[in-house]
Amino acid sequence: MSATLRLVREGFGIELRRGRFDVTVDGQTVGSLDYHETVEAPVDPGHHTLRVQRRGYSSLAHPFDVSDGETATFRCHGAMVWPRFVASLVKPDLAISLHRE
Repeated sequence: MSATLRLVREGFGIELRRGRFDVTVDGQTVGSLDYHETVEAPVDPGHHTLRVQRRGYSSLAHPFDVSDGETATFRCHGAMVWPRFVASLVKPDLAISLHRE
């Protein structure tokens, strides 16, 4: 059997980092999503690393464990406040926020 990764792209306010985000699990692209979209992908049970990225900008790598039949749900969005947007120019992995729900 397998598990499921669900990623929702939503936040409050206006994203300063826009465009379609690519979703990678363990370095392999499993989908992409625009604002207000959700992507689901099957994953093997066990330990994985999730990252969301777009043209040189990304989220921090987010390790997670998922059990057989379980759904791991995450939420992401591009930088929405100016200080984070400016910081992402120097540290690109601050451009996209990614959190497990």
